[in-house]
Amino acid sequence: MSGWIRVSSLIKPATVRPELVEGASTSSARTVSLSPSRRAWLRFKRNRLGFWSLLLFCTLFFVSLGAELISNDKPLLARYNGQWYAPIFSNVPETEFGGDFKTPTDFLDPFIQAQFAKPGNWALYPPNPYHHSTLNYFAKEPNPSGPSADNWLGTDDRGRDVVARLLYGFRISVLFALALTVIGVVLGIITGAIQGFFGGKTDLWFQRFIEIWGSMPELYLLIIFAALFDPSIGLLLALLSLFGWMGLSDYVRAEFLRNRQLDYVRAARALGLSNWQIIWRHLLPNSLTPVVTFLPFRMSAAILALTSLDFLGLGVPPGTPSLGELLAQGKNNIDAWWISLSTFALLVVTLLLLTFMGDALRDALDPRKAEK
Repeated sequence: MSGWIRVSSLIKPATVRPELVEGASTSSARTVSLSPSRRAWLRFKRNRLGFWSLLLFCTLFFVSLGAELISNDKPLLARYNGQWYAPIFSNVPETEFGGDFKTPTDFLDPFIQAQFAKPGNWALYPPNPYHHSTLNYFAKEPNPSGPSADNWLGTDDRGRDVVARLLYGFRISVLFALALTVIGVVLGIITGAIQGFFGGKTDLWFQRFIEIWGSMPELYLLIIFAALFDPSIGLLLALLSLFGWMGLSDYVRAEFLRNRQLDYVRAARALGLSNWQIIWRHLLPNSLTPVVTFLPFRMSAAILALTSLDFLGLGVPPGTPSLGELLAQGKNNIDAWWISLSTFALLVVTLLLLTFMGDALRDALDPRKAEK
């Protein structure tokens, strides 16, 4: 007994530091208090490839939104004979700068440039002094011409600057993809929610309709409409929207079929909520994971669709800057390698960024990886 007392007296109780316990509890509380969307965002940021792809894609898109300020054949600001002009926002007649005609000023004209080179006169041009529709009649080389100090990526077969065509074409492609994705998401959510929530004959009839509608030859319809109507982005967007919602509808339908039998839905029914209140307040927020994950891949498909149709001549109206039109020019002008190479590089980078974003988003929203 005395030996046990002596041994136990040598064992000192561990001291507890209150600040460590308090810090641990605070950290745990912060972790627990994070919302699911916040935790998903933190997991997305930990995926460095996806996060930097998002930053780079957003940077490219916002730069393209200000394309007129970056690539334009009109000065941003000009001063001539003591007066200020902003030609980028309005067409200034040539007579204002000493010309003979009241037509819009061609600021690439050597005569106009000589006028602004006089003392007291100046013009501030964008970094790339070419619009996507600019035809440089004063070029020193035949078109298409290779990369040079004046045209960084060369010109196409009509003398238009490739950098300007890429910049404006990228903007049109992304805006078209965003519009097509939004329309497809809305239609897909509506149809998938109705099928999954009500089930039964409603689901059966919708599925038969989708099978029949999906079997229609989409490309043939585009060719027919292209022959009947003038090409336009609105018509192309409407036609592709008629078929772009079916894939997402299946995902939403599956989520609603899985979630409608859960306890929180039964509790909502017991409280007397209407079907649309249950769909909007309870089922839809818990079924959006496949929708959000689907968005980058849907945008990639929309950009590829527009590029392919433009390459075939079934897309945007002639003269509109387009990646597909540039690829077609590269095919028709094999020696002008700079057209195909630059367009293909931009297209590949865009699709890779969207793919990396989609993979990172899918991993961030995967519940099996929530604790990783």
